[in-house]
Amino acid sequence: MKLLIQRVNSAYVLVKNQTVGIINHGLLVFVGFTHTDIQETVDKLTAKLLQLRIFPDTNDKMNLSIQDIKGEILIVSQFTLYGDCQKGNRPSFVNAANPKEAEKLYNYFVKKCKESNLNIATGEFGAYMQVNLVNDGPVTVILEK
Repeated sequence: MKLLIQRVNSAYVLVKNQTVGIINHGLLVFVGFTHTDIQETVDKLTAKLLQLRIFPDTNDKMNLSIQDIKGEILIVSQFTLYGDCQKGNRPSFVNAANPKEAEKLYNYFVKKCKESNLNIATGEFGAYMQVNLVNDGPVTVILEK
């Protein structure tokens, strides 16, 4: 499991020119899964995500989590996080989980994030999406199991 996390002032995702997910201040989280991922993997990275201290405190130090600031999270599935470009010029996606298993893990990840009682918005699994964001910082972090 791999998370590409961006701290944002706002973000939204479109599918067929329709907004399907929108947030204000918080985190835009792109998530990809590989063949060895299981629910325990999701549990670990969800806990890490929710406790990740990347928001500034009153002294402008990154000491606050998304839970501390009561921010919002927009989750977007992105199998291309497991693209391998080491050979040739076109990425290979053999390390990405098969779509059926990835969708189950994605839905479980969304469910676990919603247990935080934060506002959680999502893209649409497997859809062609356009993601728009206003990055804050910029701050971008990658978490991987």
